[in-house]
Amino acid sequence: MPHELDLILTLTGGLTAALALGFITQRMRLSPIVGYLLAGILVGPFTPGFVADKPLADQLAEIGVILLMFGVGLQFHVRELLAVRKVAVPGALIQIAVATALGVVVGRVAGWSWAASVVFGIAISVASTVVLTRVLSDSHVLHTPAGHLAVGWLVLEDVFTVLVLVLLPGLVGGGDGGATGIALSVGLALLKLAGLVAFTFIVGQRVIPTLLGYVAKTGSRELFTLTVLVVALGVAVGSAKLFGSSMALGAFLGGLVVGQSDFSSRAASEALPMRDAFAVLFFVSVGMLLDPSQLAASWPAAAATLAVVLIGKPLAALVVVLLLRRPMQTAFAVALSLAQIGEFSFILATLGRQLGVMPDEATQVLVLASIVSITLNPLLFSARGRFARWTSALFLRRRPAAGADGAEGAEGEAAPADDLAHRTVVVGYGPVGRTLTRLLRENGIEPTVVELNLDTVKELQGQGIRAIYGDATQREILERAGVGAADSLLFTSAGAPGNGVIEQAKGVNPKLFVLARAFYLREVPVLQKAGADVVVTGEAEVAFSMTERLLVRLGATAEQVERERERVRSELFRLPA
Repeated sequence: MPHELDLILTLTGGLTAALALGFITQRMRLSPIVGYLLAGILVGPFTPGFVADKPLADQLAEIGVILLMFGVGLQFHVRELLAVRKVAVPGALIQIAVATALGVVVGRVAGWSWAASVVFGIAISVASTVVLTRVLSDSHVLHTPAGHLAVGWLVLEDVFTVLVLVLLPGLVGGGDGGATGIALSVGLALLKLAGLVAFTFIVGQRVIPTLLGYVAKTGSRELFTLTVLVVALGVAVGSAKLFGSSMALGAFLGGLVVGQSDFSSRAASEALPMRDAFAVLFFVSVGMLLDPSQLAASWPAAAATLAVVLIGKPLAALVVVLLLRRPMQTAFAVALSLAQIGEFSFILATLGRQLGVMPDEATQVLVLASIVSITLNPLLFSARGRFARWTSALFLRRRPAAGADGAEGAEGEAAPADDLAHRTVVVGYGPVGRTLTRLLRENGIEPTVVELNLDTVKELQGQGIRAIYGDATQREILERAGVGAADSLLFTSAGAPGNGVIEQAKGVNPKLFVLARAFYLREVPVLQKAGADVVVTGEAEVAFSMTERLLVRLGATAEQVERERERVRSELFRLPA
């Protein structure tokens, strides 16, 4: 291809192949990641037809890794990890140790070096965040105790992977100096890590949120998006240039800083529009590594690796969860959700190849195992109930349901109390939303408010009202607000397109009861088509009508409803227009 068109052709060819095969795999009810990896094989150097520029694809994939790690940092919440720590911490550590040991055995039998075998073992011990959350969400398990435990487990795997990314160059690079050289290299790596963490949190926590705040006040979505992309890429590149760290680690730390600010939800939903595209290119670049002609020679190692991923890892997780006295259904849900490998496995393998540790055969095996495990994972997860019943019937005496539930609740694995209380989401906090929120609280319903005005969000949080800053048309914002576990959504906003909000909310939770506000009659059919169960019109009566329908639905008496009617009317007419 002409040199001046390499970038354009690589982007076009790679994304087109990923779109086509991702769509096909999605229609087959498989993860689109399978399609992206297959697209990489299709445009790779080992298959006929169009061949993408591999060096360019690798650079684009590096951007994908940076944005993926930044997203992991954004979504890292210590509270969620602490809620499941008594199971997730020992479980993740034991499962990683078992899977790594089995991977080392596979590597040594295949004739790889000890270093290659260890890196390979660690790579197959960690599961894919993208695949796990998708499987849990599609199966409506994400917001259950089992889903919380699986996510917390995976967060620990991610943290472990970050530590490996930091220490691996020192461990490999210091090998020539013996134990002393390794110790010095690791010590230097830890010292640099400490400096990077200190600099990021001391300086970054002062500079980054302030910068985002100034930009957010401009009201420009494009500038906000650009700012967060600059933060993600800038911190990543700065970490590599100033501290000699990996760009992935710098991006993770940058995400942590933004994730602890008031901008975490908006950054996750709005400011990374290119994250998914570059993540797709990352998987495409990995698929380009697979040489189908080598499969005949590497199939024994690939079969053994699949056995570790599909049997060894889940079995280790299952045993740990059961030994910690969790229900059989929870144990199988967690174990089977981890029976796959994905992006972090490839990030580790890529680093291993850059350090000259991972042989080509190991990479081939890893890509093949990823494709097969991601393909089979949804099917295995859907059969978790049957596996649990068979195991209970064959080996275990059923425990009393109350005891099992009580044990799980006592350990804090159930959804946090505030998550259970926030069963209603209110979109918009104008005059109507303000009155509506107050009435809901007075009637024992604690709402979660979604609002795009940062000052209003801070004011609400200061009053003890749960509020999320961000655009409600973005799926991530609605998920952060708890729409997936909510009973109802009340749309009162005058600024956001109601049909877009409702369609996104119904996509997250099809059973959601939606009450929507409309200014004009012509808006009613649009909102109803989007999925609104009830559309209320009329400025003066809108807040009360929504509250009345919700109170009646919850069993309020006629006297209570009439009393609230008079209060709402007097209150609404006192509010400024």
